[in-house]
Amino acid sequence: MPGKTVVLGVAGGIAAYKACELLRLLQKQGMDVYVVMTRNACRFVAPLTFETLSGHPVAVDTFERPATWEVEHIALAKRADLFLIAPATANVIGKMACGIADDMLTTTVMATRAPVMIAPAMNTGMWENPATQQNIAALKARGVHVVAPATGHLACGDSGAGKLEDVQVIAGRAVQVLMRKRDMEGLRVMVTAGPTREALDPVRYISNRSSGKLGYAIARAAAQRGPQVALLTGPVAIEPPPGVHVVRFTTTQELLECAEAHVAGQDIVIQSAAPADYRAKTVAPRKIKKRDGEDMVLTLVENPDVAAALGEGKRADQTFVGFAAETNDVLEHAQAKMEKKRLDMIVANDVTAPGAGFDVDTNIVTLITRAGMTALPLLSKDEVAERILTAALALRARA
Repeated sequence: MPGKTVVLGVAGGIAAYKACELLRLLQKQGMDVYVVMTRNACRFVAPLTFETLSGHPVAVDTFERPATWEVEHIALAKRADLFLIAPATANVIGKMACGIADDMLTTTVMATRAPVMIAPAMNTGMWENPATQQNIAALKARGVHVVAPATGHLACGDSGAGKLEDVQVIAGRAVQVLMRKRDMEGLRVMVTAGPTREALDPVRYISNRSSGKLGYAIARAAAQRGPQVALLTGPVAIEPPPGVHVVRFTTTQELLECAEAHVAGQDIVIQSAAPADYRAKTVAPRKIKKRDGEDMVLTLVENPDVAAALGEGKRADQTFVGFAAETNDVLEHAQAKMEKKRLDMIVANDVTAPGAGFDVDTNIVTLITRAGMTALPLLSKDEVAERILTAALALRARA
């Protein structure tokens, strides 16, 4: 990677010493590395070590007079092709998630426009703490690349998740990010995500267990590859990725209307939303009260088929991708759906399989086209998203 610059942030944890080897691995790939340290990191490894290895001054103090007259944290932020923090402590992760910039490291990373990657390292209890996990989820939603910690024996004597991932792996991931092609520039992509809600009364509604995680991962991955992205989203508890046009819907009818308003200008349409098949025939104007001992009967009517409706107007130069979340006869149901709804590809998964259901960060899917099937192993939803986009581009190349 000659000509690429990595700003390496080092936070205050025992794994800070491993950043020395990581720096050397990055240099062996031809990268120029600048180091930013927190004051606590300096208690584990002296800045002189990183200065000797990198050949550049180490930035620690926001208010220290710089060697050349420039606003140092801004200069470093602009210089970076990748901003990599390893190790990233729970404290630094929390600051980044909350937008706190109170030292050189957090100030510089907030100012950068380069891709950001973090490699967390901490005690297992700290890693599994809900606050840390919420912060990680928030950073992922903003497009931050996360190299999850490994499981093993920790310096504190505990065993579990929280060990800094092998530096070879971290360096490899850094290369992947720097080599990422903007292979979708000039295209327009529409992604639908999340569930719909069909009201029964002012309090209750019919919905499903879709979390929207995969749809948001697709929108986030697509945005990083260069196209204009429109994200049509149902009600989910996820922060939209940066750089995408967000359109919100609640009901299946609203989803159909939003999709029909946007689909004509799109090159690739990826329909990962989970619209309700039925809605209440009549919505009660007031809360339906329980009648002791009496059953309640709901009369449901069929909702419009969004994918089929969009398929009717599909142009030859458009690529449509659908999804089939099934519990039985998965491949057969998926293939039938692909043909019925004029899809070019369908992503099929068995939601009863461990690691492939709702509200998890992984999935096991099969990509089905008219040319054949590709079964993917258990992957993160971010990786599944990348595979789906690559397959959609391959379809366009063969068209």
